[in-house]
Amino acid sequence: MAALRLACLLLLPPLVLLRGRAGAGPLCPRDTPSRDLKELGGLWRFRADTSERRDQGFAQRWYRRPLEQSGPVIDMPVPASFNDITQDPSLRRFIGWVWYEKEVLLPKHWLQDTFKTRVVLRVGSAHYYAIVWVNGVQVVEHEGGHLPFEADISTIVQASPGDPCRITIAVNNTLSPYTLPPGTIQYLKDESKYPKGYFVQNTKFDFFNYAGIHRPVVVYTTPVAYIDDITVTTAFSGNIGVVRYEVSVIGSSQYSLSLNLREKEGKVVATGQEAVGELKVVDPKLWWPYLMHENPGYLYYLEVKLSAQVDEGLTEDVYTVPVGIRTVHVTSSQFLINGKPFYFHGVNKHEDADIRGKGLDWSLIAKDFNLLKWLGANSFRTSHYPYAEEIMDLCDAYGIVVIDECPGVGMKDIENFGNQSLAHHLVVMEELIRRDKNRPSVVMWSVANEPASELPPAANYFKTVIAHTKAIDPTRPVTFVSNANYARDHGAPYVDVICVNSYFSWYHDSGHLEVIQLQLNTQFENWYETYHKPIIQSEYGADAVSGLHSDPPLMFSEEYQVAVLKQYHAVLDKKRKVYVIGELIWNFADFMTDQAVTRVLGNKKGIFTRQRQPKPAAFVLRDRYWKLANESSCLPRTVQYYNV
Repeated sequence: MAALRLACLLLLPPLVLLRGRAGAGPLCPRDTPSRDLKELGGLWRFRADTSERRDQGFAQRWYRRPLEQSGPVIDMPVPASFNDITQDPSLRRFIGWVWYEKEVLLPKHWLQDTFKTRVVLRVGSAHYYAIVWVNGVQVVEHEGGHLPFEADISTIVQASPGDPCRITIAVNNTLSPYTLPPGTIQYLKDESKYPKGYFVQNTKFDFFNYAGIHRPVVVYTTPVAYIDDITVTTAFSGNIGVVRYEVSVIGSSQYSLSLNLREKEGKVVATGQEAVGELKVVDPKLWWPYLMHENPGYLYYLEVKLSAQVDEGLTEDVYTVPVGIRTVHVTSSQFLINGKPFYFHGVNKHEDADIRGKGLDWSLIAKDFNLLKWLGANSFRTSHYPYAEEIMDLCDAYGIVVIDECPGVGMKDIENFGNQSLAHHLVVMEELIRRDKNRPSVVMWSVANEPASELPPAANYFKTVIAHTKAIDPTRPVTFVSNANYARDHGAPYVDVICVNSYFSWYHDSGHLEVIQLQLNTQFENWYETYHKPIIQSEYGADAVSGLHSDPPLMFSEEYQVAVLKQYHAVLDKKRKVYVIGELIWNFADFMTDQAVTRVLGNKKGIFTRQRQPKPAAFVLRDRYWKLANESSCLPRTVQYYNV
């Protein structure tokens, strides 16, 4: 129990929050005519709390003074996972609190105009639990490793203009049965085998639990009266597009708004002045998926200008949000985008790469999107957690369709379905939808991956989570990804689309390629006859060690991976004519996992290596996906291979 409480922060002293938000503001920070942005990426001072109870940092109040005065520190890049940066094996597998610190000088004009400028600190993602101090004062804490959070730090930094601003962030990667994803701490007490106090973190998901500050840390400003949120939904009928909007303002009750909807080229096509309303666009340019239209990912830009009366006079704020006009609809056998049948031919991914772990890396992001286009992939699932906003921005711009998944992975024990887990799961969905609700690329929410949905408590659990998700966002379908028996899956009645993972001839009937088609056909027929909902083959594949060959195909060879794919494709080609609406390969690229006798430096099911080099399976999928694109494209001509 003591170990569990380590995860639940029992060892912390009582702390008082100062103007912190449980999650980030809905609007992603951007430079605008009324807002400034300062990125804090680079090297931070870093120290892991290696004390037995991992509480030395709190007992000694490391946040009260420069971190280097508490003991030895090292340089740590942000954003990045800390695990693979050093040569220290104990840091790679470290569980508990680590401390980051950076001193920054803020622009003088942010600090002098105290009555007109609001200063906000925002963390894009810190895994898993984070507490933030500014100049020794706690400003926010946040649970969850994949979504942003922020705090208004105006009163702290404006109290001492000209002085460096010291930002301290403590991050704990411990997982408990009630976190998302869940885990357990196991103390190994046999002192003939293990050192005193030895413990390990156990999880039931198949990727490495990278930790640290994974996404950008920024400081940004707004006026004291500011645009807090913009919500957009879209529709079209005939030649009229409709953009419904709602603008939330904080800091003043006396204000006026001016809204301009612009085409990508800058032309204003609609205007508004109310906080809630709709804009009509004649002959709209719809947002289409990649390879479904000659101009995929078309975005309009909704510019909102606020003029507000505050005690010190008139203040103005400006914010622009991209808008894609598109519709999504699900029938018993089809997934429709803009009224046209859409077939998901894509991938599952991970935010994972050498050295930086899950840290945001623009070079890697650009490479991955070029590979997606080369492959002819029109979609991916954010397996198994929300991806960075920077990645989602490119999906909007390129027309890559996204199934947006929360971190509900590894939910295998009955403890994971109790009220404590449920309450947190609902909050996570609120934060995720608040962040991604305006994205045209996001066409469906996924609330979990491979949960133990055969357990009786899963029925009410998923009924509640899915109903809550739909209540927040009634415009998108909701799913979760199942590997349960179709007849005993207690969550399936509540989803809009059935997503099924299966690994025939791999995890069972290993090596028997000849059974794949029969078993896959039976799988599809059982699920559809039971639920009469469209089906996505949300995972399938096989490990292949790059350069390992065998003929006839044997497991772990490149030839076996190709053979598995071809067997699946033979059945998918039949069922996609009826009720199967998509196929997502597992996985886009090899990725790191915990060490195990079945994992040779990670999971090798990627069609690309971890270094993004293609295996033969990548060329098989490329041929298939471009043929599928030609069959379903709205283009007047045949689409051609994308080369980069």
